Amino acid sequence: MSVCEDMLLCNYSKCRVRLSGYAWVTACSHIFCDQHGSGEFSHSPAVCPACNSALSGKLDIVRTELNPSEEYKAMVLAGLRPEIILDISSRALAFWTYQVHQERLYQEYTYSKAEGQLKQMEKVYTQQLHSKDMELTSMKSEVSSLKKVLEEYKKKFTELSEKLMERNRQYQKLQGLYDSLRLRNMAVASQEAAQEPPMMPQPVVFGFPLGNCARFSGNTTPRQGQRGEGDFPFKTFFASSPPMDKSSNSFFSFTSPGNELDQCPGGNRAYKMKRM
Repeated sequence: MSVCEDMLLCNYSKCRVRLSGYAWVTACSHIFCDQHGSGEFSHSPAVCPACNSALSGKLDIVRTELNPSEEYKAMVLAGLRPEIILDISSRALAFWTYQVHQERLYQEYTYSKAEGQLKQMEKVYTQQLHSKDMELTSMKSEVSSLKKVLEEYKKKFTELSEKLMERNRQYQKLQGLYDSLRLRNMAVASQEAAQEPPMMPQPVVFGFPLGNCARFSGNTTPRQGQRGEGDFPFKTFFASSPPMDKSSNSFFSFTSPGNELDQCPGGNRAYKMKRM
């Protein structure tokens, strides 16, 4: 197997496989693999898939074996004149040269296309890199500004923390003073309460003499000429004192106007008085 055999490829644009075994050769110097050649040249009129040339001749399409046997090589050109053998060989070499040239052009086209795509990708990459650099620069400036703001906030936080600690110390000091003053005031108040004598209620004073009781009707003024022995008018008065319970055994029993009072313990006359 020669080195050049590996360079023959199927000329079908969607195939491009290395040829081996059998191949289809056309008069327009194109070669196809057995699979695509059988499919493309099975109907007539046949058209070359590579250059769209019409292949109507009897020998315009030949199915050939790429690796012939030794017997075929010994007999295929046997009996031909040397000039015919040279002509056949020159045409076979021209076909081979054309295939190599076409493959070279195809590879150059592929390379140029790939190079164009690469340049386009490099351009896009450069633009993206430039935009990312600008974004990175803006982000760095933003980060630096945020760091400055953070430092300012840290400084303010430190100042406020110191102020808060100072206020807390002042508050604790004032709280201690307040507690000491409150305890001292409570102690003084308890001492004063222990030294003062207990308060006594003031007695009730009634301004009338102890003697015979007089009888009063609805009019409190005694009738003229009827004052008996020991009978005299009187007027009651009270000093400031706590109110007495009605149910207690007091000297007078007070009722609402119009009601009879209890009888005097010294006689049979009853008193009728208004509540003071």
